[in-house]
Amino acid sequence: MKREDIDRIFQQLEELKCKTQKEVEEARVRFLGKKGEVTALFEEFRTVDREQKAEFGRSLNELKQKVQAKIEELKSSAVETGASDGPRQDLSMPGDSYELGSRHPVSIVRQEIVNIFRKFGYDVAEGPEIEDDYHVFEALNFPPNHPARDMQDTFFVSAGHLNPLLLRTHTSSVQVRTMEKMDVPIRVICPGRVFRNEAISARAHCIFHQVEGLYIDEGVTFADLKQAILLFAREMFGSDTQIRMRPSYFPFTEPSAEVDVSCNICHGKGCNICKGTGWLEILGCGMVDPNVLEASGIDSKKYSGFAFGMGLERIAMLKWRVNDLRHYFENDLRFLHEFESAPEI
Repeated sequence: MKREDIDRIFQQLEELKCKTQKEVEEARVRFLGKKGEVTALFEEFRTVDREQKAEFGRSLNELKQKVQAKIEELKSSAVETGASDGPRQDLSMPGDSYELGSRHPVSIVRQEIVNIFRKFGYDVAEGPEIEDDYHVFEALNFPPNHPARDMQDTFFVSAGHLNPLLLRTHTSSVQVRTMEKMDVPIRVICPGRVFRNEAISARAHCIFHQVEGLYIDEGVTFADLKQAILLFAREMFGSDTQIRMRPSYFPFTEPSAEVDVSCNICHGKGCNICKGTGWLEILGCGMVDPNVLEASGIDSKKYSGFAFGMGLERIAMLKWRVNDLRHYFENDLRFLHEFESAPEI
């Protein structure tokens, strides 16, 4: 190592000028990089005689500090003069606008229904979408090999077991879990996504959403059920809405009924939406079967209750006159933009 090598680098630093950040980085690598000139001198310092190590050591440390200080000075100078590797960003320019999304129509209807029943004193209960056979079928009065199981085509996750796992076909499984955990009286609604192995068309889909309700207490009657459905229908579709109840069959309720509301488009006169009948079907309901109560540990001789269930897509179709169920799942922005003006619930 020679003193002239150190003096040469000191001289280069005095003459060093950089206009851009890129040039500053190149200078840093030139002097302080793995193969830089200062780094090479430190490597060579190992071979210096012991008598000269103190002198050269001080000079090398001073050189390194001078290089680092010069690099920082050049960095600051480049920033202050506006030099950069590319075009600068004008911070005075207005920012890029981002298009805000809107709430999905199914979410809007779900929240509206939840709010209505909360006013009636109902709590919200939720449960898993992957359920076992017991909670989806057996506890709801669907014994093994019962023909009623054919009413719902099921997606099985693990078949061949005593209690196989499956994608729930209705949110009634949440009602079962609620009856197992909560003390009577019970008053809940159970919104959620359900799955059935059905062909996809304008009127059906393999994925859809339900809201089911459950009320259990002493002395609950079918008249209470009818009143609850009537109050809901008038809150949802208008104060002049009428309902009618037609006998039906569900394994977990007895007696059971289908509920129609007067068409809110033609007001009962008949139109293409209600197919000229003046009525639109919205939900199924009935009194909870005693077997279902007993399966969940509730005394059916002391308590009674009613249950109901409706499809959210069906309610949304009636509310906004949507004629194809598939629109709700295709994420077509042209369709979804139509709900940007929907009021916040």
